[in-house]
Amino acid sequence: MGHGNLIAWMRDLALPYWAEQGRDAGTGLFQERLLPDGTPDHAATRRVRVQARQIYVYAHASVLGWYPDGAGLALRACDGLVEIAHAPDGRGGFIHSFGPDGRVENPLRDAYDHAFLVLAFAWLLRATGEPRVRQALEAVLGFVDAEMTAADGSLLEGVPASLPRRQNPQMHWYEAMLALMEVGFPGAAERAARHRALFETRLYDPVTRSLGEYFTDDWAPAPGLAGAILEPGHHAEWVWLLRRHEALAGLPRSPIAGALLETALRWADPATGLLVDEALRDGGTHRGTRRTWLQTELAKAWLSEVELGGLGAAERAQAALAALDRYYLRQPIEAGWVDQLDQEARALPGPIPASTLYHIFVAVSEAARVL
Repeated sequence: MGHGNLIAWMRDLALPYWAEQGRDAGTGLFQERLLPDGTPDHAATRRVRVQARQIYVYAHASVLGWYPDGAGLALRACDGLVEIAHAPDGRGGFIHSFGPDGRVENPLRDAYDHAFLVLAFAWLLRATGEPRVRQALEAVLGFVDAEMTAADGSLLEGVPASLPRRQNPQMHWYEAMLALMEVGFPGAAERAARHRALFETRLYDPVTRSLGEYFTDDWAPAPGLAGAILEPGHHAEWVWLLRRHEALAGLPRSPIAGALLETALRWADPATGLLVDEALRDGGTHRGTRRTWLQTELAKAWLSEVELGGLGAAERAQAALAALDRYYLRQPIEAGWVDQLDQEARALPGPIPASTLYHIFVAVSEAARVL
Protein backbone atom coordinates (compact mmCIF):
# COMPACT_ATOMS: atom_id res chain seq x y z
CA MET A 1 0.00 0.00 0.00
CA GLY A 2 1.38 3.41 -0.96
CA HIS A 3 1.63 6.25 1.53
CA GLY A 4 -1.82 7.54 0.48
CA ASN A 5 -3.34 4.21 1.47
CA LEU A 6 -1.37 4.25 4.72
CA ILE A 7 -2.90 7.64 5.53
CA ALA A 8 -6.38 6.28 4.81
CA TRP A 9 -5.67 3.20 6.96
CA MET A 10 -4.53 5.41 9.85
CA ARG A 11 -7.42 7.87 9.53
CA ASP A 12 -10.29 5.48 8.76
CA LEU A 13 -9.26 2.28 10.56
CA ALA A 14 -6.50 2.55 13.14
CA LEU A 15 -7.45 5.79 14.92
CA PRO A 16 -11.18 4.94 15.26
CA TYR A 17 -10.46 1.37 16.39
CA TRP A 18 -7.94 2.37 19.07
CA ALA A 19 -10.24 5.15 20.26
CA GLU A 20 -12.96 2.52 20.76
CA GLN A 21 -11.33 -0.81 21.74
CA GLY A 22 -8.10 0.83 22.89
CA ARG A 23 -9.79 3.02 25.48
CA ASP A 24 -11.63 2.38 28.74
CA ALA A 25 -14.91 4.24 28.28
CA GLY A 26 -15.45 4.34 32.06
CA THR A 27 -12.22 6.12 33.01
CA GLY A 28 -11.32 7.66 29.65
CA LEU A 29 -7.83 6.18 29.99
CA PHE A 30 -6.19 4.17 27.23
CA GLN A 31 -5.62 0.42 27.26
CA GLU A 32 -2.02 -0.78 27.55
CA ARG A 33 -2.49 -3.37 24.80
CA LEU A 34 -5.01 -5.42 22.88
CA LEU A 35 -5.14 -9.20 22.75
CA PRO A 36 -4.55 -10.86 19.35
CA ASP A 37 -8.33 -10.99 18.76
CA GLY A 38 -8.48 -7.20 19.05
CA THR A 39 -10.13 -6.99 22.47
CA PRO A 40 -8.54 -5.09 25.39
CA ASP A 41 -6.21 -6.81 27.85
CA HIS A 42 -8.06 -5.48 30.90
CA ALA A 43 -5.62 -7.09 33.35
CA ALA A 44 -2.50 -5.34 32.02
CA THR A 45 -0.54 -2.84 34.12
CA ARG A 46 -0.94 0.68 32.69
CA ARG A 47 2.28 2.56 32.02
CA VAL A 48 2.18 6.35 32.17
CA ARG A 49 4.35 6.58 29.03
CA VAL A 50 1.71 4.71 27.02
CA GLN A 51 -1.05 7.02 28.25
CA ALA A 52 1.12 9.99 27.25
CA ARG A 53 1.84 8.53 23.80
CA GLN A 54 -1.86 7.96 23.09
CA ILE A 55 -2.77 11.45 24.33
CA TYR A 56 -0.15 12.83 21.94
CA VAL A 57 -1.42 10.78 18.97
CA TYR A 58 -5.06 11.80 19.38
CA ALA A 59 -4.19 15.46 20.03
CA HIS A 60 -1.99 15.57 16.92
CA ALA A 61 -4.57 13.66 14.87
CA SER A 62 -7.21 16.25 15.80
CA VAL A 63 -4.90 19.10 14.77
CA LEU A 64 -4.43 17.41 11.36
CA GLY A 65 -8.19 16.88 11.00
CA TRP A 66 -7.64 13.12 10.80
CA TYR A 67 -9.68 12.42 13.93
CA PRO A 68 -11.70 15.47 14.97
CA ASP A 69 -12.86 13.89 18.25
CA GLY A 70 -9.23 13.23 19.20
CA ALA A 71 -8.73 16.42 21.23
CA GLY A 72 -11.72 15.63 23.45
CA LEU A 73 -10.61 12.02 24.01
CA ALA A 74 -7.06 13.13 24.74
CA LEU A 75 -8.20 15.82 27.18
CA ARG A 76 -10.35 13.33 29.08
CA ALA A 77 -7.43 10.88 29.26
CA CYS A 78 -5.17 13.71 30.42
CA ASP A 79 -7.57 14.59 33.25
CA GLY A 80 -7.80 10.95 34.31
CA LEU A 81 -4.05 10.49 34.15
CA VAL A 82 -3.34 13.60 36.23
CA GLU A 83 -5.85 12.42 38.83
CA ILE A 84 -4.37 8.91 39.17
CA ALA A 85 -0.68 9.32 38.38
CA HIS A 86 0.40 12.83 39.30
CA ALA A 87 2.08 12.81 42.72
CA PRO A 88 -0.36 10.46 44.49
CA ASP A 89 2.23 10.31 47.33
CA GLY A 90 2.66 14.09 47.33
CA ARG A 91 6.26 13.89 46.06
CA GLY A 92 5.86 15.66 42.70
CA GLY A 93 6.11 14.24 39.20
CA PHE A 94 4.23 11.30 37.72
CA ILE A 95 4.49 7.68 38.87
CA HIS A 96 5.65 5.04 36.39
CA SER A 97 2.68 2.64 36.36
CA PHE A 98 -0.66 1.79 37.93
CA GLY A 99 -3.00 -1.17 37.98
CA PRO A 100 -6.33 -1.57 36.15
CA ASP A 101 -7.97 -0.45 39.42
CA GLY A 102 -5.97 2.81 39.41
CA ARG A 103 -3.72 1.85 42.32
CA VAL A 104 0.00 2.73 42.16
CA GLU A 105 2.12 -0.22 41.01
CA ASN A 106 5.50 1.45 40.55
CA PRO A 107 6.11 4.86 42.19
CA LEU A 108 9.36 5.49 40.24
CA ARG A 109 9.59 8.90 38.57
CA ASP A 110 11.06 7.97 35.20
CA ALA A 111 12.78 10.44 32.84
CA TYR A 112 11.52 8.70 29.67
CA ASP A 113 7.92 8.91 30.97
CA HIS A 114 8.24 12.61 31.72
CA ALA A 115 9.62 13.31 28.23
CA PHE A 116 6.49 11.77 26.72
CA LEU A 117 4.27 13.70 29.10
CA VAL A 118 5.80 16.94 27.80
CA LEU A 119 5.27 15.82 24.19
CA ALA A 120 1.66 14.91 24.96
CA PHE A 121 0.83 18.10 26.85
CA ALA A 122 2.50 20.30 24.20
CA TRP A 123 0.27 18.88 21.46
CA LEU A 124 -2.80 18.80 23.67
CA LEU A 125 -2.24 22.47 24.46
CA ARG A 126 -1.98 23.13 20.73
CA ALA A 127 -5.20 21.16 20.10
CA THR A 128 -7.31 22.61 22.93
CA GLY A 129 -5.70 25.77 24.35
CA GLU A 130 -6.89 24.55 27.79
CA PRO A 131 -5.24 26.40 30.73
CA ARG A 132 -5.17 23.19 32.82
CA VAL A 133 -3.07 21.49 30.14
CA ARG A 134 -0.57 24.35 30.30
CA GLN A 135 -0.52 23.97 34.09
CA ALA A 136 0.18 20.24 33.81
CA LEU A 137 2.95 20.94 31.28
CA GLU A 138 4.56 23.57 33.50
CA ALA A 139 4.35 21.22 36.50
CA VAL A 140 6.25 18.50 34.61
CA LEU A 141 8.92 20.93 33.41
CA GLY A 142 9.31 22.32 36.93
CA PHE A 143 9.62 18.85 38.44
CA VAL A 144 12.19 17.70 35.88
CA ASP A 145 14.23 20.88 36.32
CA ALA A 146 14.23 20.60 40.11
CA GLU A 147 14.47 16.86 40.73
CA MET A 148 15.64 15.07 37.59
CA THR A 149 18.28 17.30 35.96
CA ALA A 150 22.01 16.75 36.39
CA ALA A 151 24.55 19.58 36.62
CA ASP A 152 25.36 19.28 32.88
CA GLY A 153 21.68 19.77 31.95
CA SER A 154 21.09 16.12 31.06
CA LEU A 155 18.25 14.16 32.65
CA LEU A 156 18.89 11.64 35.39
CA GLU A 157 17.34 8.24 34.71
CA GLY A 158 14.69 8.97 37.29
CA VAL A 159 13.93 9.66 40.91
CA PRO A 160 15.61 7.76 42.47
CA ALA A 161 18.54 8.02 40.01
CA SER A 162 20.03 4.79 38.64
CA LEU A 163 22.78 3.45 36.38
CA PRO A 164 23.54 2.86 33.58
CA ARG A 165 22.44 6.15 32.08
CA ARG A 166 20.74 5.74 28.71
CA GLN A 167 20.66 7.91 25.63
CA ASN A 168 16.96 7.03 25.12
CA PRO A 169 15.40 9.43 27.69
CA GLN A 170 17.72 12.22 26.46
CA MET A 171 16.55 11.63 22.89
CA HIS A 172 12.86 11.79 23.82
CA TRP A 173 13.41 14.88 25.97
CA TYR A 174 15.00 16.53 22.91
CA GLU A 175 11.95 15.48 20.87
CA ALA A 176 9.68 17.02 23.51
CA MET A 177 11.66 20.28 23.45
CA LEU A 178 11.17 20.45 19.66
CA ALA A 179 7.42 20.04 20.23
CA LEU A 180 7.57 22.95 22.71
CA MET A 181 9.40 25.01 20.09
CA GLU A 182 6.59 24.29 17.63
CA VAL A 183 4.00 25.68 20.08
CA GLY A 184 6.20 28.70 20.84
CA PHE A 185 6.77 27.77 24.48
CA PRO A 186 9.18 30.09 26.35
CA GLY A 187 12.72 28.73 26.73
CA ALA A 188 12.13 25.73 24.46
CA ALA A 189 14.78 26.73 21.90
CA GLU A 190 17.45 27.00 24.62
CA ARG A 191 16.45 23.64 26.07
CA ALA A 192 16.60 21.98 22.64
CA ALA A 193 20.02 23.51 21.92
CA ARG A 194 21.36 22.19 25.22
CA HIS A 195 20.25 18.65 24.43
CA ARG A 196 21.59 18.79 20.89
CA ALA A 197 24.97 19.76 22.35
CA LEU A 198 24.81 16.84 24.80
CA PHE A 199 24.18 14.51 21.87
CA GLU A 200 26.98 15.92 19.72
CA THR A 201 29.60 16.05 22.49
CA ARG A 202 28.77 13.02 24.68
CA LEU A 203 26.32 10.52 23.17
CA TYR A 204 27.67 10.42 19.62
CA ASP A 205 31.08 8.84 19.01
CA PRO A 206 32.75 10.55 16.00
CA VAL A 207 35.42 7.85 15.63
CA THR A 208 32.95 5.02 14.96
CA ARG A 209 30.20 7.38 13.72
CA SER A 210 27.83 5.68 16.11
CA LEU A 211 25.52 6.34 19.03
CA GLY A 212 25.87 4.34 22.23
CA GLU A 213 22.93 3.25 24.38
CA TYR A 214 24.41 2.82 27.88
CA PHE A 215 26.73 5.16 29.76
CA THR A 216 28.41 5.83 33.08
CA ASP A 217 27.42 8.80 35.23
CA ASP A 218 29.78 11.12 33.30
CA TRP A 219 28.70 9.89 29.83
CA ALA A 220 31.58 7.52 29.11
CA PRO A 221 30.41 4.26 27.47
CA ALA A 222 29.20 1.80 30.12
CA PRO A 223 31.75 -0.89 30.99
CA GLY A 224 31.70 -4.25 29.24
CA LEU A 225 29.16 -5.40 26.66
CA ALA A 226 26.61 -2.69 27.55
CA GLY A 227 28.96 0.03 26.31
CA ALA A 228 29.29 -1.68 22.91
CA ILE A 229 25.55 -2.07 22.21
CA LEU A 230 24.01 0.10 19.48
CA GLU A 231 20.41 0.34 18.30
CA PRO A 232 20.13 1.06 14.55
CA GLY A 233 16.58 2.34 15.14
CA HIS A 234 17.83 5.09 17.45
CA HIS A 235 20.43 6.12 14.87
CA ALA A 236 17.57 6.65 12.40
CA GLU A 237 15.43 8.42 15.00
CA TRP A 238 18.18 10.95 15.75
CA VAL A 239 18.52 11.70 12.01
CA TRP A 240 14.90 12.84 11.95
CA LEU A 241 15.21 14.79 15.21
CA LEU A 242 18.36 16.66 14.15
CA ARG A 243 16.76 17.58 10.81
CA ARG A 244 13.52 18.72 12.50
CA HIS A 245 15.54 20.92 14.83
CA GLU A 246 17.48 22.40 11.91
CA ALA A 247 14.21 23.23 10.14
CA LEU A 248 12.62 24.77 13.25
CA ALA A 249 15.65 26.78 14.36
CA GLY A 250 17.19 27.64 10.97
CA LEU A 251 20.38 25.74 11.85
CA PRO A 252 22.99 24.60 9.33
CA ARG A 253 22.82 20.97 8.25
CA SER A 254 24.69 18.67 10.60
CA PRO A 255 27.05 16.18 8.91
CA ILE A 256 26.41 13.89 11.90
CA ALA A 257 22.86 13.17 10.68
CA GLY A 258 24.17 11.75 7.41
CA ALA A 259 26.73 9.66 9.28
CA LEU A 260 24.02 8.28 11.59
CA LEU A 261 21.88 7.18 8.65
CA GLU A 262 24.84 5.43 7.03
CA THR A 263 25.59 3.65 10.31
CA ALA A 264 21.97 2.54 10.73
CA LEU A 265 21.93 1.11 7.21
CA ARG A 266 24.87 -1.17 8.02
CA TRP A 267 22.30 -3.32 9.82
CA ALA A 268 19.55 -3.25 7.19
CA ASP A 269 18.75 -6.77 6.00
CA PRO A 270 19.57 -6.88 2.24
CA ALA A 271 16.53 -9.07 1.50
CA THR A 272 13.86 -7.05 3.34
CA GLY A 273 15.44 -3.67 4.09
CA LEU A 274 14.46 -4.11 7.76
CA LEU A 275 16.73 -2.94 10.60
CA VAL A 276 17.75 -5.34 13.37
CA ASP A 277 17.00 -4.56 17.02
CA GLU A 278 20.53 -4.42 18.47
CA ALA A 279 24.02 -4.29 17.02
CA LEU A 280 27.57 -4.05 18.35
CA ARG A 281 30.05 -1.29 17.71
CA ASP A 282 32.48 -3.72 16.02
CA GLY A 283 29.88 -4.44 13.32
CA GLY A 284 28.27 -7.57 14.73
CA THR A 285 24.59 -8.17 15.44
CA HIS A 286 23.58 -8.46 19.09
CA ARG A 287 19.85 -9.16 18.64
CA GLY A 288 18.70 -10.10 15.15
CA THR A 289 14.99 -9.71 15.84
CA ARG A 290 13.27 -6.69 14.25
CA ARG A 291 10.73 -4.60 16.11
CA THR A 292 8.13 -2.46 14.36
CA TRP A 293 9.32 0.89 15.70
CA LEU A 294 12.76 0.69 14.08
CA GLN A 295 11.18 0.52 10.64
CA THR A 296 9.03 3.61 11.31
CA GLU A 297 12.17 5.51 12.35
CA LEU A 298 13.99 4.46 9.18
CA ALA A 299 11.07 5.79 7.13
CA LYS A 300 11.18 9.08 9.07
CA ALA A 301 14.94 9.40 8.50
CA TRP A 302 14.45 9.01 4.74
CA LEU A 303 11.54 11.47 4.82
CA SER A 304 13.81 14.05 6.43
CA GLU A 305 16.29 13.43 3.58
CA VAL A 306 13.46 13.98 1.07
CA GLU A 307 12.89 17.44 2.59
CA LEU A 308 16.55 18.27 2.01
CA GLY A 309 16.31 17.19 -1.64
CA GLY A 310 18.36 14.01 -1.18
CA LEU A 311 18.83 12.07 -4.41
CA GLY A 312 16.70 8.89 -4.34
CA ALA A 313 15.43 9.67 -0.82
CA ALA A 314 11.75 9.63 -1.84
CA GLU A 315 12.13 6.10 -3.26
CA ARG A 316 13.91 4.96 -0.10
CA ALA A 317 11.21 6.50 2.09
CA GLN A 318 8.47 4.80 0.04
CA ALA A 319 10.31 1.48 0.26
CA ALA A 320 10.62 1.77 4.06
CA LEU A 321 6.91 2.56 4.39
CA ALA A 322 6.04 -0.35 2.07
CA ALA A 323 8.17 -2.73 4.18
CA LEU A 324 6.48 -1.47 7.35
CA ASP A 325 3.09 -2.22 5.81
CA ARG A 326 4.06 -5.55 4.29
CA TYR A 327 5.70 -7.09 7.35
CA TYR A 328 3.97 -5.46 10.33
CA LEU A 329 0.65 -3.71 9.73
CA ARG A 330 -2.94 -5.02 9.46
CA GLN A 331 -2.20 -8.18 11.44
CA PRO A 332 -3.39 -10.01 13.54
CA ILE A 333 -6.38 -7.62 13.08
CA GLU A 334 -6.98 -5.05 10.34
CA ALA A 335 -6.41 -2.07 12.68
CA GLY A 336 -3.41 -3.66 14.39
CA TRP A 337 0.26 -4.50 14.03
CA VAL A 338 2.87 -7.04 14.95
CA ASP A 339 5.36 -5.91 17.61
CA GLN A 340 8.38 -7.91 16.44
CA LEU A 341 9.68 -10.27 13.76
CA ASP A 342 12.18 -13.06 14.30
CA GLN A 343 15.52 -13.31 12.49
CA GLU A 344 13.80 -14.85 9.45
CA ALA A 345 11.29 -11.97 9.29
CA ARG A 346 8.41 -14.08 10.62
CA ALA A 347 5.91 -12.41 12.95
CA LEU A 348 6.32 -13.35 16.62
CA PRO A 349 2.93 -14.02 18.25
CA GLY A 350 1.75 -11.86 21.13
CA PRO A 351 -0.50 -8.99 22.17
CA ILE A 352 -0.79 -5.76 20.16
CA PRO A 353 0.99 -3.01 22.12
CA ALA A 354 -0.68 0.41 22.20
CA SER A 355 2.75 2.03 22.56
CA THR A 356 3.53 1.31 18.88
CA LEU A 357 0.72 3.55 17.58
CA TYR A 358 2.87 6.60 18.37
CA HIS A 359 5.70 5.39 16.10
CA ILE A 360 3.42 4.41 13.22
CA PHE A 361 1.37 7.61 13.50
CA VAL A 362 4.42 9.89 13.37
CA ALA A 363 5.81 8.05 10.32
CA VAL A 364 2.47 8.25 8.49
CA SER A 365 1.84 11.90 9.42
CA GLU A 366 5.37 12.79 8.27
CA ALA A 367 4.76 10.94 4.97
CA ALA A 368 1.57 13.00 4.56
CA ARG A 369 3.47 16.21 5.26
CA VAL A 370 6.54 15.53 3.11
CA LEU A 371 5.59 13.32 0.14
